[in-house]
Amino acid sequence: MIDNDRAGRTDLPSALRFLTELVAWVAAPWALAPHSVVLAVASVVLLIGLPTVFATPGDKRHAIVPVPGLVTVALVLLQLVAAVLGAWAAWPRPVAVTVTLLAAATLLTELPRWRRLAPLGRDGRPARRTS
Repeated sequence: MIDNDRAGRTDLPSALRFLTELVAWVAAPWALAPHSVVLAVASVVLLIGLPTVFATPGDKRHAIVPVPGLVTVALVLLQLVAAVLGAWAAWPRPVAVTVTLLAAATLLTELPRWRRLAPLGRDGRPARRTS
């Protein structure tokens, strides 16, 4: 969670993203366990495993499987959705509201990173990079 421009210090977007990921890793299986233990375990494997394996070069130091920035953005969105839906399904309303606010703050602080990872053209489609 280290910003390359400020080595040694954690930046706010990374901290919020990590906190939201932690919530997703707990909330999703907690919500799924009463229905299926297999789904609960699978949710943890997917929520932790996918971002570990797939990464955008330049965004993460080591990308096991390099993917376009749009995939990284989608994986973060998956974490946010899992955290919010899991919290609403499994936990009391005040906790779910807090998780929703955390996810909203994460979303807002992630926007500059997402614009860098997956820039959009004038037509709203992913911009084609010329290199």
